[in-house]
Amino acid sequence: MGVLPMNIKKITVLGSGVMGHGIAQVSAMSGYEVALCDIDQRFLDKAMEKIAWSLNKLVEKNKISGEESKKILGRIKTYVDLKESLIDTDLVIEAVPEDMNLKKKVYADLDKLAPAKTVFASNTSTLPITELSMVTTRSDKFIGIHFFNPPQLMPLVEVIPGAQTEKELVDITMRYVKSLGKEPVLCNKDVAGFIVNRIFIPLVHEAAWSLEREHAKMTEIDAAVKFKIGFPMGIFELADYTGIDVVHKASYEMHLRDKKVINLHPMIEKLFKEGNLGQKSGKGFYEYKSDAYERVNLTPEEAERYNPLRLLGVAVNNACWLITNGVSNKEDINRATKFGLGLKEGLFPIAERFGFANIVDELKKAAKNYGSFYEPDETLLKLTH
Repeated sequence: MGVLPMNIKKITVLGSGVMGHGIAQVSAMSGYEVALCDIDQRFLDKAMEKIAWSLNKLVEKNKISGEESKKILGRIKTYVDLKESLIDTDLVIEAVPEDMNLKKKVYADLDKLAPAKTVFASNTSTLPITELSMVTTRSDKFIGIHFFNPPQLMPLVEVIPGAQTEKELVDITMRYVKSLGKEPVLCNKDVAGFIVNRIFIPLVHEAAWSLEREHAKMTEIDAAVKFKIGFPMGIFELADYTGIDVVHKASYEMHLRDKKVINLHPMIEKLFKEGNLGQKSGKGFYEYKSDAYERVNLTPEEAERYNPLRLLGVAVNNACWLITNGVSNKEDINRATKFGLGLKEGLFPIAERFGFANIVDELKKAAKNYGSFYEPDETLLKLTH
């Protein structure tokens, strides 16, 4: 076991997809040397093209100079040889697809090849950090660093220590995230879905239950979520934008580890199996005409036809569960929902506007009709006094 690298200078990013090349870019922009590694040079070339395009946009907007753009690109080297990409690296951030077996295989290889000083981080959005770390001989030097999509634009980063993670590594990681100009939120315990996905993923299923039980139209539910709760877009629209495959995999992994977290609706699995994955496939909950990013037309008039109280109730109930179980606190949940879900004022001020007593009544009614998933959490009950 080596000592922890107090000053991170070189970072190796594994996987050059949307998340990987975004993490590489923001790290290089903050002065870190970056080794970007993938299984095929073609993927790396494509990633570097996208980074160059993104930096070029910043030059056009006078955010950085052309000279700076060249320097940033110069800090990123690409590798197909894993061993070579790990030479003298302080931190490895793994951003390979969300597949437990694939990630475990990657970590088993990393453990053999990485220098003793190297710490490991996973950019997973839902897989348990503790379980991933057990594949290695350095579970004390293993942490979750969950960037949001796309990393260049999204300010939130969740930091998730596993059961064995050294306290010092948490501090080092928080400093690294802040050095990127990001907003780190500490998730004190390695629970299913961490903070943001524990709130967001169950909402997609709940919105599907609303369609079925309340016979509301999809655009009415989405309009209410946007105009009454204050999401930047509707829940179905957000699920399509995120990708139904991503939502389905996250739902599966979260439910596998904690049955209480989601009231699964079969519609999500059905869309996934049909290959209707949202924006990327041209059809998900909605249909999309072109490859260009399309917004669904939602109106305040439609919002008036649906009361999103139960949807908000499920979100707040899961947030309160996080507080009851010592995973997070009210202030951090407000920051996480503001910067990770785009809620203008954070979740709790919105809930306060709707009234905690109203939310509890709605959840109790749902629990009576549909089962214990809706039982109000003890922290939520306390908020009504």
